[in-house]
Amino acid sequence: MVDRARPALRRPLTALIVCGVLAWAVGACSPSDGEDAEVTDRPSSAAPAGAGTPAGAAKPTAGGTPTPTTAGTAAPSPAGTPNPTASATPARTPAGSGKVAMPEPGIAFDYQIGGAYAPPPGVRAVSRDRAAKPAPGLYNICYVNAFQAQPDATGWWREHHPDLLLRDAAGALVIDGDWDEALLDISTPAKRERLAEVVGEWIDGCATAGYQAVEADNLDSHERSKGLLTAEDDLAFGKLLVSRAHAAGLAIGQKNAAELASRGRSIGFDFAVAEECGQYDECGAYADAFDNRVFVIEYQAEGLAAACETWGDTLSVVLRDLDVAPAGEAAHVRRTC
Repeated sequence: MVDRARPALRRPLTALIVCGVLAWAVGACSPSDGEDAEVTDRPSSAAPAGAGTPAGAAKPTAGGTPTPTTAGTAAPSPAGTPNPTASATPARTPAGSGKVAMPEPGIAFDYQIGGAYAPPPGVRAVSRDRAAKPAPGLYNICYVNAFQAQPDATGWWREHHPDLLLRDAAGALVIDGDWDEALLDISTPAKRERLAEVVGEWIDGCATAGYQAVEADNLDSHERSKGLLTAEDDLAFGKLLVSRAHAAGLAIGQKNAAELASRGRSIGFDFAVAEECGQYDECGAYADAFDNRVFVIEYQAEGLAAACETWGDTLSVVLRDLDVAPAGEAAHVRRTC
């Protein structure tokens, strides 16, 4: 296990990835929609609102700042989220497990949390922000920031649930400095239960919208908590989210935290969403824990080459630009093995 937190932001954001580099590294590259756009490793320019942010990747450009409801919880606001009427060829229904639909190992995958667009031909699974509509005929994963607050939602949390924001001994919010996200306080059972109700509303919304699964981002929030949270806290909260997702009829994916993969599976996570596991030689931990039901997102050519060499025939692997930009935008890049 490489000791890191949100790896794509811990390294200098200067590398350029072009199709020619991929061709040299992988031997072939599979462009999306015929685009050969350049990838620049840089901080995302998007100022997202909503469901969540992948650890170490780009911010989604839309989706669901919490707003008060009559129950005093949070609800998504779909304003500004692209909702294309994607015309995709229906995929074969994934094999079920219990009451939830499990993703098939190795299924062709696209990561669209930065904005929804018509999935490329052959894609059979897609992850989108929770305020976006699912793609017709595909296995749809709903993207939720479950352990941290979006920057534009911090005011809402301060007003409605100020005691559910993690604070240090001086009373200051504990902030994930990479993304300016306040950490949620999951340090006690009572607070975890209350937070599970808030995030649970979002999960229920994913089910209502027609998603088959949810990915709960920032399972590794304890790594950015200044020692105020532990892995046990994250796993305990994750277990509540697993129960809520399964109750809503959704499968739920563990997001990152390779060192917790086996424990994540033991508390009920059904699959994994792993950023840069090829880059950091972590894909095996997820593959072993989740029976190859792993969606791999790489952001660098060498990471894609490594993932494809060992796992290209086994796991769902895709290269995306750090902004996870929709097709048609200049920054958009998508490649597969």
